[in-house]
Amino acid sequence: MTNKRFKSEKTCSLAELLIAQTCKEDCFAVAVNQVFIPRADYAITLIKESDIVDIITPMQGG
Repeated sequence: MTNKRFKSEKTCSLAELLIAQTCKEDCFAVAVNQVFIPRADYAITLIKESDIVDIITPMQGG
């Protein structure tokens, strides 16, 4: 998975949105409207149509 940015088409929990986007990797971070969301809060964080969700994965570099 690469870094992704998208908007939700309906109101749902962040956990539901990640499942719908087939985010199966454990190694990523999520920000909603540029605010980091802890993994423990994915199920209780509601995503609305206007929200912007960023899924960020670590990258190797040098």
